[in-house]
Amino acid sequence: MKKNIVLFVLFILPIVAYLFFASGINSFTKLPVITPKVSDLGNWKGLNGEKVTLNNKITILGFSGTEILKNRGNYFNLNEKIYQRYHDFKDLQFVVISPLGTEKEVKRVLESLGAFTDVSQWHFVFTTPEEIKSYYKQLNLKSNLGGDLGTANVYIIDKERNLRGRKEKAAYKEGYSTFHPAELSNEMLDDFKVILYEYRAALKKNHNATKQL
Repeated sequence: MKKNIVLFVLFILPIVAYLFFASGINSFTKLPVITPKVSDLGNWKGLNGEKVTLNNKITILGFSGTEILKNRGNYFNLNEKIYQRYHDFKDLQFVVISPLGTEKEVKRVLESLGAFTDVSQWHFVFTTPEEIKSYYKQLNLKSNLGGDLGTANVYIIDKERNLRGRKEKAAYKEGYSTFHPAELSNEMLDDFKVILYEYRAALKKNHNATKQL
């Protein structure tokens, strides 16, 4: 009997503890809404003149600013840690709001990503500095855009255009830094899985589970 207890403590208990903590605390709760019903993207166009909308899509939203080539490593981090794992889901898109005049730089970044990734779910849309500032302001975030109209953070927007984030003590985590791969691999990936689980659960509940989400 004593031998069985010792074996349980040494081998089984650590495995159970690992599975509990590895699943992440946010996996057991719904990801809070930080800002409800953010604005859609209006008539802003992408590199090929395409119209992009946030409606009915899970969106990873970013702001490239004018220094996108200088900060291109951030997009490689995001591409490797999140995009490559999930870009096959048709209800997911990665949208980056960029200043008019940066089209050539954006094209170079996309070409670099496209060398080893299907970039069809990456969308860069272009607009004026004034509209970028206005759009960012209505997200009601604590942090500000940089002087170049960009930020290393990206944000999770759900299908109903709600900005989602995690509760951390007395505050909310609004965005995820693409500059830090560990933050993408841990906090963002954990929270992103919660969003996917929500929609998968809803599909199953409606007897409509497909490979979409």
